[in-house]
This record gives sequence, C-alpha cells and structure tokens, in this order.
Amino acid sequence: MILVPVKNLSAAKQRLAAVLDQSSRTALAQAMLHDVLAALRKCKHFCEVAVVSSDPYAVKLAEEYRFEVIPDPDNPGETGAIEMATRLCVERGIDSTLVIPADIPLVEAWELEEILKRAPREGSVLVPAADGRGTNAAFRRPANLFPLRFGNDSFKPHHIAAQATGKPCVVLKLPGIAVDVDNPADLQELISLPGETRAQRLAREYARAVANRVVTAGTASLP
Repeated sequence: MILVPVKNLSAAKQRLAAVLDQSSRTALAQAMLHDVLAALRKCKHFCEVAVVSSDPYAVKLAEEYRFEVIPDPDNPGETGAIEMATRLCVERGIDSTLVIPADIPLVEAWELEEILKRAPREGSVLVPAADGRGTNAAFRRPANLFPLRFGNDSFKPHHIAAQATGKPCVVLKLPGIAVDVDNPADLQELISLPGETRAQRLAREYARAVANRVVTAGTASLP
C-alpha cells in the first residue's frame, strides 16, 4: 500500500513564513498534495493508496481520487502518522508499504513504478531528497521491516536501519521525487525547474506578485 501522510494544511510550511503568508502557504501545500495524488493515479501498476490525515482538504481530495482515507485525528506528525498507518497495514495482512510525502510536487508516475520494479522480495527501497539529508520515499517489505523516523536528516538513519535488517536495501536517486519544498531556496528551485505542475504555477504567480509589488513600491518612491 502507498501511504501519503498529510499534516494540518491550515498551518503548513512554517519555514516559508519569510516569503509567504499563511493563506499562501496553505494554498501551496494543497497544490503540492494535488500534484502528488495525480501522479499516484497515473501509475500503470496501480497500487492501493491511502491518505493518512484528518485535514478536511486532504480528506476531500483523497475521496475525489477514490483513495482510502486513514483518519489521523491526533495529528502527531509524519512519523506518528506512519507508525499508526503501518500498524493498520500489518493488521490487514498487507505485505508492503511505500511512504510518499505530500510535498514533492514534481514526482512522476514512472518514478513510483521504478521503485516498485526495483523493490526486493524482502527488503527496502529508499529515495533521498536532493540534498541527501531527507528521505522522500521509503518502501518496506514486510510493511514493518523497520521503523521510519522522518525529519531533516532522516536518510542516513533510515539507511542504517534498513541495512541492520540484513535484507537488501536499494537506494534510488529519482529527480522528481528528490525535489521537496520546505524553505525559500526550495521554493525558488521549484519555480525555476521545467514543468507546469499546479504547485509550480502557483509558486510562479506568487513570485510575479512579489516582483510587481517591488516595482510598484520603487516607482512610488521616485521623486
């Protein structure tokens, strides 16, 4: 099963506060989630997908895509949400999980298919973020092969935990999955990269609005 954890989007992306107000950050997070779910729907070898969230927008969008919703009323964060969802998968007899974050708007269906194709019969697949520090996709078979602990520097601990199982661990570098959006530099990269995803279009609109305000302010200050 593919699991997509989604925190409360009304307070999303606090590290972008220097460049975007909260309503803009929420809209961007919603656009990124939309891009991720659209890519999942396009997978040729379609798997079960569950959005792990109680955020109203995320729940509504998951239902529109006809994905399962695993309620997450306590909202303990990405790590806690995945722990809870993994336990549920094990209870159901589901043999594997692939965790995909909600903020990788350039993910493409072929990348997800590559993960599933390269996945060992028993073992794991890890996809690092572009900076090599974070983990932007994690496949485990069995579903609870090792615990996942997400954060800014999660890739190395995940890799160590995967190797400690004694099962094969495949590390894949995938260009779309590698791009997440957490800080202003990430946002600028999203704007500059090729593509026309929902998140890119919105981010470019924000950039144009800021540029226009700067020009207007500069003109107003002229003698």
